[in-house]
Amino acid sequence: MAIPTTVAWVSAFLLFAHVWSMPTPCHIQGTLLESAKDLLRDMGGYFPSECLQDKVNITFPAPALTTSSTPTVSGNADFIVGAKAIYEILKNIDSFFGAEDLPTKWDQKKLDNFQNIIYTQIDHSKCVSGYVYIDYPVRAAALKTYFGNLEAALKEKKFSYCAWEVVRKQVLETLIFILKKNSNCLLWPNMP
Repeated sequence: MAIPTTVAWVSAFLLFAHVWSMPTPCHIQGTLLESAKDLLRDMGGYFPSECLQDKVNITFPAPALTTSSTPTVSGNADFIVGAKAIYEILKNIDSFFGAEDLPTKWDQKKLDNFQNIIYTQIDHSKCVSGYVYIDYPVRAAALKTYFGNLEAALKEKKFSYCAWEVVRKQVLETLIFILKKNSNCLLWPNMP
C-alpha cells in the first residue's frame, strides 16, 4: 500500500517540477500596457500650463511600427518585427523613467507602478530581441533618433520639470499609438 502512495507523490512532484520550470511565454500584454499608459497619464495630470512655452512636438516614427493589418504568410514576421520595435520602445522608456532626477511633483506611487509594469513588460518580451530582420535596422534607427530627440530636449532644458513633462507627454502619445495601431503585436489575456 505504501509503494503506490509513494509513487503517486513522486509522480505528482515530478509533474509539478516540470510545469513550474517551463519557460514563460514571450509576450507583451496589452492590458498591462494599457495600465502603464493610464498610470503615466495620471501621475502628472494634465500638461501644466506653466510649461506651455516649453512644449515641443517630436514626431513619433510611425513607420517603425508599421505591420500588416491582415494575416498573411509573413504575418508572423510582421508580428515579431512589431513586437521587437515595441520591446525597444519599452527599453527606452525604462531608461528615461529609471533616471534619478525625475520630478517630485509626480505621484510617486503611480510612477513606481508605471516603472514596474514597464520593467515587467521588458522582461516578458526580451526573447524578441534576438530576431533579425532585413528592414529592422531602419526601424531601429528611426526609434533611436526619436528617443535621442527626447533626450536632447531634456538636456537642453537642463532636466527641468517642464522638460520632463514634455517627455511624459511624448511617451504617453507613443503608448497610445502602440495600443491603437499595433494591437496585433500585443498579447491580450483572452488570446491563445
